[in-house]
Amino acid sequence: MKPGYVYILTNKNNTTLYVGVTAYLKERIIQHKEKHDKKSFTARYNLDKLVYYEVYQMIGDAIGREKKIKAGSRAKKITLIERTNSDWKDLFDEL
Repeated sequence: MKPGYVYILTNKNNTTLYVGVTAYLKERIIQHKEKHDKKSFTARYNLDKLVYYEVYQMIGDAIGREKKIKAGSRAKKITLIERTNSDWKDLFDEL
C-alpha cells in the first residue's frame, strides 16, 4: 500500500482552514501553491500555507484520520496545529 498524509492548509492571515489527504504531500502542496485548479476551494481562498501534517504508512489510515479531523470543530483544528506549530509557520520547506 501507498503511504498517506493528512494536511492542513491556511492563508497568510490564518483565517480559513482546509484539511486534505494525499499519497504525495510535496507534490500536492506544490499544486496548491501554483493554484493548479483555479476554481478549487484552496485557490479561491488562497490557501497555500502548510501548517500541519501527519504521516501514515497506509493511505487508508490517512483517509480515516482526515475524516475525523474534518468532523471536528475549528477550535480542535487550531489546537492540533498549535501543538506542533504554535507560530503557524509554513512547513513546506521541511518536506
